[in-house]
Amino acid sequence: MSATFTPAPGAAPLSRMVLSQARMEARLMLRNGEQLLLAIVIPVIVLVGGVAAAGRLGLDLDGHRAVDVLTPGVLALAVMSTAFTSIAIATGFERRYGVIKLLGSSPLPRHGLLLGKVVALLNVVALQLVVLVVVGLALGWRPSLAHPPTSILALVLAVALGTAAFAALGLFVAGVLRAEATLALANLVYLLLMAGGGVVLPTTTYGSAGTVIQWLPSGALGEALRSALVDATVDVRSLLVLAVWAAVGTVLTARTFRWE
Repeated sequence: MSATFTPAPGAAPLSRMVLSQARMEARLMLRNGEQLLLAIVIPVIVLVGGVAAAGRLGLDLDGHRAVDVLTPGVLALAVMSTAFTSIAIATGFERRYGVIKLLGSSPLPRHGLLLGKVVALLNVVALQLVVLVVVGLALGWRPSLAHPPTSILALVLAVALGTAAFAALGLFVAGVLRAEATLALANLVYLLLMAGGGVVLPTTTYGSAGTVIQWLPSGALGEALRSALVDATVDVRSLLVLAVWAAVGTVLTARTFRWE
């Protein structure tokens, strides 16, 4: 008896659709010259230039070698550049050209579309960290290995919560502003936080302003990564700050994001 083919039309499982969307988003990010500049080139320049300048001036930071403090800070900068600036600009222009609206009408649910963006971000962030770790090691960076399990746990938590916080805030900005305004604001915020947000340098270097900066998502991410890779400790306060920013950004995005 011959078998009869019976078609079974319908959408693929949500997990498969999200992963497919994430692969496409990651490829688009890596093919975009501006995104690569923000994601890899600028952080590498900041790291190499900062270590070279500190070496010429004979500086140390909080009693540590400059490269050991700057490398975790630049890792935090890389996470911020991709999770906030890149996703905000890309999503803003996708809204302008109607891409978001078209994708929102596909079998992939709208929350699945946003989840795909976050998964793509994690892939790009992982690539950034690999590149920057190699550059840091070449410059003489020696991450603290006093308690490897603690350092790894603190690193994973900091990167995950930092990515979630900045991605949520980036989607919030992209969902309420026009593309041109998103472009200007995202780049402005990136520059301000890079210079004075406690990302690259410890919050203690900002004097009394450091008590405020440590509550910013940038300062919390920088401190969490420095604690993980310099002191081999888990900075619970900074991780909680990042979790709060992630929750606030998620709620704001859910309530205000416009698909057109």
